[in-house]
Amino acid sequence: MNQLTYPPVVPGEDAPVWSGSGFVCGGQTTRVLAYEVGDSGWSDELTELHESATESGTHFIDMASRRHAVNELKRALGSKAASIMEVGCSAGHLLADMRVALPNARLTGGDYTLGTLVKLGAKMPDIPLVRFNLADSPLPSDSYDAMVLLNVLEHIEDDVAAVQHIARMLKPDGVAVIEVPAGPELFDDYDRELKHFRRYTLPGLCKLIETADLRVERRNYLGALIYPAFYLAKKRSQGNPKPAAEREAHVAKAIGATSRINPIGHAVMALEELMSRAVEFPRGIRCVVTARKVR
Repeated sequence: MNQLTYPPVVPGEDAPVWSGSGFVCGGQTTRVLAYEVGDSGWSDELTELHESATESGTHFIDMASRRHAVNELKRALGSKAASIMEVGCSAGHLLADMRVALPNARLTGGDYTLGTLVKLGAKMPDIPLVRFNLADSPLPSDSYDAMVLLNVLEHIEDDVAAVQHIARMLKPDGVAVIEVPAGPELFDDYDRELKHFRRYTLPGLCKLIETADLRVERRNYLGALIYPAFYLAKKRSQGNPKPAAEREAHVAKAIGATSRINPIGHAVMALEELMSRAVEFPRGIRCVVTARKVR
């Protein structure tokens, strides 16, 4: 059973308690512990767009992303019974991977959209799910041995506050595995449609993380071997921007087109994974950083 403590959703109520299948809160049981989050523009519909276009988590770059995160957690945490929060758990693909690869871990899923979490809760009834805003997190300090954020920070306007909350919620010596889209110069209709505030440089991401007293342990790019083709596609998109009404269909089509080369993509990413053990790539489509909370 998850032993974390949670603040009341409504001031004055008793603190919610995780029962193993739901939160007992205000005399009632709810599957998802939902705090107020405000309005960011992100929605359940955008989550569905990405999920359907990437064939429910089987896209080669997303699978490589999750594999990298799991490997970093295994390296940093070993076999101890760690408490791990995934922020931006979406459809739960990484939670499922972690449950297999880290059987001793106590997992928690967090996201911004309630509908996404309710749907996930029906598939994963034994994992606590929390709706909250990372930039204004109500969750207590020193709670998690590890936090994972795959393509989350770019959706948060105040990413400085978000990273500070990550550091606050981590236990001393806790680990953060963070991934974001790379290349500010490649910002295009895809980024606008998916409500990205920015793309990052790897040095810029590391600097942001270090301002929160997190020490960068490992840094690299993901998707380095496919970067030349990615760069050309992004530049072509920048040169031919679509009206707002056409962006959703255009983005779905673009993601779907890359899904069609999945067999080749999986092979390329497997080769890149081997190379990344010895090489820090100069470019890539995503920045990946593992950092540890300074004691």
